[in-house]
Amino acid sequence: MIFHKKTGYWIKNKFRPGIYIQHIYFFQIVIIQLLLWGCASPPPPVSVIQKAEIPVSVFIAGYSVQNRPILCIRAGSGEEIILLIASIHGDEIAGTPLAYSLLNYFRNNPHLLEGRTVFFLPLANPDGVAAYSRFNRRNVDLNRNFPSANRQDKKRSGDFPSSEPETRTIMQLIRTYRPARIISIHEPMNCIDYDGPGESLAAFISDYCYLPVKKIGAMPGSLGSYAGAELGIPVITMELPEEATVMDTEILWQLYGKALLASVLYPQKPEHSFVRTEMNEKNARGKIPEAK
Repeated sequence: MIFHKKTGYWIKNKFRPGIYIQHIYFFQIVIIQLLLWGCASPPPPVSVIQKAEIPVSVFIAGYSVQNRPILCIRAGSGEEIILLIASIHGDEIAGTPLAYSLLNYFRNNPHLLEGRTVFFLPLANPDGVAAYSRFNRRNVDLNRNFPSANRQDKKRSGDFPSSEPETRTIMQLIRTYRPARIISIHEPMNCIDYDGPGESLAAFISDYCYLPVKKIGAMPGSLGSYAGAELGIPVITMELPEEATVMDTEILWQLYGKALLASVLYPQKPEHSFVRTEMNEKNARGKIPEAK
């Protein structure tokens, strides 16, 4: 175990990506079961979605290079559209359980989605996650493959702009649903970055977590350059710290859940009873084993 000074949490220091990836794919299998069997009589693990009082649907947004489905979950039916993306880099996977935790939170608090629709893309790079690699199966960095003016012709950027099916899947979602803002969860820069007209949104999100606002700058061929700088959509890159990947889902939710919720509710403030109360943090610490 290692001690995270800023938050006061003990976290695991021996990461076994194979086991973690198996857990992620369990979630994906559950969603596929929902796709195949519908909501009438699903197996017990689908309860997170089955019991929702909000409209929830799942569809295959596209396929990866290795023909893995890229699943998208639509929650809510309001006019304001929010797109939430996780694991576009296959070795930055803490965002996937956070996305499912947020979906579960909306299940228990359906009134929060009044007037809103959230599209969850919890596993944007399934081949990369399967290999625990930043890149997709063709060794392309998807976040350098978007057709922005600042894209560079490099091997890791793809043979040409939007050459990768995973990149095109995200672009199609943006074109089809025209989100009011995009939230993309990454690691390990430990900050809230933004592109496009997202400065006030970034500051709002930062108020609900330990991540400071830091303008890193539009990276060549990135989602922020394409959707933020060129399409004018506020794009938030929620950069979790390096140790986020080894944190339990419950601890991730305690630390970053309220900020993620704030990104959806903006400019409405999250409810005061949620996540970062002193009692909740004490309870979370109590569930973490002592260092050995």
